[in-house]
Amino acid sequence: MKKTIFPHKLISKLTAKNTPSQSGTVKIALAGVPNVGKSTVFNELTGLRRHTGNWAGKTVDCAEGTFVADGICCTVADIPGTYSLFARSAEEKEARDYIVSGGADVVLVVCDMTSPERSLPLALQILELTDKVAVFFNLSDEAKKKNISVDCKKLSSLLGVPVISGSARDGKGIKEAVRACIDVARGGNPDATVPRYPDHIEKIIGNAENCREKRRSRANELFASPAEYGFEDEEKIRDEMASVFVSLCDEMCKNTVTRKSSQRVNSERKLDRLFTGKYTAFPMMALLITFVFWLTLKGANYPSEALWTLLCGLGEYLRGALEYLNVPSAVVGFFVDGVYGVSARIVSVMLPPMAIFFPLFTLLEDFGYLPRVAFNLDRCYKKCGGCGKQALCMCMGLGCNAVGISGCRIIDSKRERLIAIFTNSFVPCNGRFPMLITLISAFIIPATGVLSGIASAAAMTAVMAFSVAATLLASKILSKTFLKGTPSSFTLELPPYRPPKILKTITRSVVDRTLKVLGRAAVVAAPAGAVIWILANLDIGGASILSHITSALDPVGKLMGLDGTMLASFILALPANEIVLPVALMSYLSTSTVSDAGGALVGEILIANGWTVKTAVCAVVFTLFHWPCSTSLLTVKKETGSIKYMLFAAFLPTAFGFILCCLINFIWEAVVYFL
Repeated sequence: MKKTIFPHKLISKLTAKNTPSQSGTVKIALAGVPNVGKSTVFNELTGLRRHTGNWAGKTVDCAEGTFVADGICCTVADIPGTYSLFARSAEEKEARDYIVSGGADVVLVVCDMTSPERSLPLALQILELTDKVAVFFNLSDEAKKKNISVDCKKLSSLLGVPVISGSARDGKGIKEAVRACIDVARGGNPDATVPRYPDHIEKIIGNAENCREKRRSRANELFASPAEYGFEDEEKIRDEMASVFVSLCDEMCKNTVTRKSSQRVNSERKLDRLFTGKYTAFPMMALLITFVFWLTLKGANYPSEALWTLLCGLGEYLRGALEYLNVPSAVVGFFVDGVYGVSARIVSVMLPPMAIFFPLFTLLEDFGYLPRVAFNLDRCYKKCGGCGKQALCMCMGLGCNAVGISGCRIIDSKRERLIAIFTNSFVPCNGRFPMLITLISAFIIPATGVLSGIASAAAMTAVMAFSVAATLLASKILSKTFLKGTPSSFTLELPPYRPPKILKTITRSVVDRTLKVLGRAAVVAAPAGAVIWILANLDIGGASILSHITSALDPVGKLMGLDGTMLASFILALPANEIVLPVALMSYLSTSTVSDAGGALVGEILIANGWTVKTAVCAVVFTLFHWPCSTSLLTVKKETGSIKYMLFAAFLPTAFGFILCCLINFIWEAVVYFL
């Protein structure tokens, strides 16, 4: 008997029989409502690391991977989550089109075992369009904790398709689900359930027994546009059809689902009263974020200093080795001071805080707290003319603005989607956090004691709150000027609280976020360091090219409370926000008169080049509000199809940052003058 294997782990011992056979391939489409664990199933099958999160809307595009099972090469596609096939939003349409296109040999519908009534209606809708369906009830471990059980054998008999239960996070039930998919792909489900609609709809759909294929074709067209068949009120027809699926689902669940009282459900309700309560929601948000930043600041200082000392020592060994080989001094400076110097700064400044912040943030995400943040901010966005879903996109943007911009496609209204896209970069992405943390710790509130560490964390929380307030203000301005309209309503589903698997979550966060961001920054920083070194060492008219550039930008920089060097660093860091501070340090070190500046801490280097608290405050503000990185700008172009919108997405935050920095500089200087 052939054994099932997956590329990332051996479920059984690898043998020669495990190679793909010549019997063809099987293409599996993963479908399901949002937040049922489709991406987790996808990762478990393929060994890939698609980002997963305990909140709806994480998957907004299709992804594909392959694996080998029972000697058959299988391709699996993770399509966006959708509550129904009555496609209204972009991701729902994408999911529906993929299902009805016939591109998949079988559709594996992933359902939530803790809430079968929520998941099964979509499975019934898919069964209306194809009998090549299998059902996988995920989160069986969560259901057990909540005293919820599903009679999968009986439900399989009622649906007429295979029904398997398991837990994708633990790999349980995955092998059985794959084997069921292969069997269905080969033979189908001729006894699959077909719903009975009201008579006026059944006349259009056709008789199931005599012309099943014709019924499927017409059901698909009716799902897409009832108006084509003479129904004037499309929403009414869709509601009537949806109610049939819900009623049928409820009837099946009554006979197959058993629930007992659970202490855990009561605990979740108490947590929701705390995290989403009228008077406790925002204080709890502030406390949690402050705690995360406190741990980050407290834990990052000493590792960052030790890492820089180590890398400096390695740099000197590298310099000595090159000099021993009689390498020209210009080449030594190019590689050691330029390429290696900036890369070393990146690693020492970014790695420690990211290695702490991202795992903590991921733990909150997996716990299910981020949707509560969106729930709390929904009223604020609606008052500003935006959509509550914008809060979800904002949370995505905390990891990467490009991801947040892509996530804006979950917003149905084009007007509100554009508002969300234009304002997404107002919230700092993970590439900006190290610089914000460094500047606050070095200048604004030096984190040398317990109280000062808490104060620095509170300052970071205030910076985050300020960025959210600016997002709301920008949304309000856009909704009252260029993008006028009435805010739309939406339904936000709050997922259950799930205790994260700490070791797995931390590992995934370090690999998928910390090292990925650090690697991208280092890849960009190495050539940037080389360019900066060349600009700093090539003279024109008795001064370096870099000096000419910074001198030209200096008047504008001074107006903003910065200097030409810092402004040039922001411009040169267009490929990635992560390298703003390292590029600035490299620029300062190229002209610094401090003999030991190469081994100094970041704050000492900046102070030696004329920085004050005012400079740091303006730098923090401009770090928050300036043009997005090139990746984010290209994503705006991709999502909107307009270069004009891409340029506006760069202009809007930059205008905010420029105006705010000029105001801070003017008020600061005025206060100093009169005092």
